[in-house]
Amino acid sequence: MYKKLCRSKKERIIAGVCGGIGTFLNVDPTLVRLLWIFLIFLGGGGILAYFIAWLIIPEEH
Repeated sequence: MYKKLCRSKKERIIAGVCGGIGTFLNVDPTLVRLLWIFLIFLGGGGILAYFIAWLIIPEEH
């Protein structure tokens, strides 16, 4: 059985990207969100990366 990366409907705050990544990696989505916030403050690249992930990663069914 394999896991598919998709945006979460349950673990969603904005678009479900961090919740989906957390579920895929078997880590708490809050840790993924904190890492993403760190990337945003590190230079703003996190905002662009989140937007791209929002467009590329499909939503779970």
